[in-house]
Amino acid sequence: MRERIVRAVAGAFVLTSIMLAYFININWLWLGVFVGVNLLQSSFTRFCPLENILNVLGVKKHKMKN
Repeated sequence: MRERIVRAVAGAFVLTSIMLAYFININWLWLGVFVGVNLLQSSFTRFCPLENILNVLGVKKHKMKN
C-alpha cells in the first residue's frame, strides 16, 4: 500500500510541477527535479521521507502473496 501511495504522490508532484511551470513560472520545474532526485537516491539508500511519514501515520506496508 505504501509503495502505491509514494508513486502516486511523486507522480502528482511531478505533474503539478509541470503545470505550475507552464502557467506560473518556469522555476517550478525545480520541484520536479527535487522529486526525481529524491526517487533516485531512495533507490540506492532505501531512505524515503514519505515512507517514514506514512509509517508514522500508521499506513501498513503491503505484504506480497506467495
